Amino acid sequence: MIMPFAAVPGWIQPLWMVPAGAGVALGVMVVGYLLLRVMQPKIAAIAQTTAHESLVQPLFWVELGLGVLLLLMFAIMPYVTFGDDVKMMKETSLPSVKVLAIILAIWSASVSVADEIEGRTALTLLSKPVTRWQFIVGKFFGVLTPVALLYILLGSLLLTSVSFKVVYEATIPMAPAAAVKQCTDEMLSLVPALFLSFIETVVLTSIAVALSTRLTMLSNLMISSAIYMVGHLVQTLVHSEGQNKIVTFVGQLLATILPVLDHFDVKAAVATGSAVPTEYLGWATCYAVIYSTIAILFALLLFEERDLG
Repeated sequence: MIMPFAAVPGWIQPLWMVPAGAGVALGVMVVGYLLLRVMQPKIAAIAQTTAHESLVQPLFWVELGLGVLLLLMFAIMPYVTFGDDVKMMKETSLPSVKVLAIILAIWSASVSVADEIEGRTALTLLSKPVTRWQFIVGKFFGVLTPVALLYILLGSLLLTSVSFKVVYEATIPMAPAAAVKQCTDEMLSLVPALFLSFIETVVLTSIAVALSTRLTMLSNLMISSAIYMVGHLVQTLVHSEGQNKIVTFVGQLLATILPVLDHFDVKAAVATGSAVPTEYLGWATCYAVIYSTIAILFALLLFEERDLG
């Protein structure tokens, strides 16, 4: 006997959005790859090989397993916040997914670019009819593929966990209609934050690829981590009142050179359940695309001067 949809628990009913959203994201990835294969088959081949190498490595599966474990733990963990447990879960889960994705991006960039340069594999590849810019761009898309896949998988679980948390932490039983509405609202409020978190990771991936043309994995990890931390502080340095002029100047200089990662932080909107304006998402995406393009151009400049012999 099939259970009527109205009898399904309130936190389960909105979950149709999860596979739908994941399907759209995967569809965009597939269409993007097919377009790249038609327009730039050499770049597509390098990206496919790089993505496959990253996906078969243990780190991807370790991070995926760790992310699943953390998200499930956050879903059942009592935060003792007197009604704000859902907000606290979102504030702890989203950065966890982002940090795991950034670590994967830096590691993949170092393995696929720095190690291939040091191991002379890049020299063998470039001896074929492949240019240096095709090598770098292909590596960037190849590194980004497992990062995007990690976001899709963990993001789907995060949305499911948030819907469950709403009902799990309810102090009083909710009517089915109220439960469905609240679970849906909480899930929808998290989607823009997930998107902005992903494009922040895209920016850091482009930086990691650029650094990998010259630095080892450890150096890349240290510098990328420093950029991540400073990128979230430059807005504070620039806009703080009553501070030293030198501090303001340094903040403005860093904001010009480094990515201002606060543009991708909508913690306040997530906490209050407020809608993120579409215009804001558009401008943040444009900023990410422009900065990532500049970083890849910088990577090409560094790689052109690199002696592979």
